[in-house]
Amino acid sequence: MVKKKIKRKLRISRYVIYKETLVDYKEHLWSFIGAFFGIGLIAFLQSNLLSKTENIFLIGSFGASCVLIYGAIQSPLAQPRNLIGGHTISAIIGVTIYKIIPDIIWLSAPLAVASSIVLMQVTKTLHPPGGATALIAIIGTEKIKELGYFYVLSPVLSGTLILFTLALIFNNITPRRQYPTNKRFTNSIRKVFIKKKS
Repeated sequence: MVKKKIKRKLRISRYVIYKETLVDYKEHLWSFIGAFFGIGLIAFLQSNLLSKTENIFLIGSFGASCVLIYGAIQSPLAQPRNLIGGHTISAIIGVTIYKIIPDIIWLSAPLAVASSIVLMQVTKTLHPPGGATALIAIIGTEKIKELGYFYVLSPVLSGTLILFTLALIFNNITPRRQYPTNKRFTNSIRKVFIKKKS
């Protein structure tokens, strides 16, 4: 009897977990297209506008942001305030801590990540890739470290705005997807697309 109940609960749990993580194949397609063009545009700009020795426009935390803003668009962590604010705040924290403690990586790296998390929480801009953005300011290449606070503007803010703009486009082309989840903002974006199609 107990064994039967356990097996039944396991079956139900597996079904619920599988069903909750199941995404429509069209969602996979739009996630792929958005991420492909988002990272692709940044990589294209990097490869055509910067010399080979200055390849710092494309940072790793942008890949993680793509997962959220193209693959989990309903997540509170994927919303514009979180995307832009989280990266920007974390970049400022990372650069500041690097300037204060440049040579003690065992202290500066965790301090940058932990501080960026708390500041994102306080400002309601929590975006998990922001932690990586702060860490990159500490452990990145010498080119990134030489940028100082310019790192906040480029690559961080400029790259984030590129990803955000493409998220607005690709996540609102189809009526099945809405980004951001704020209805007022989404409705005004949709009106722009409807006017263009007419």
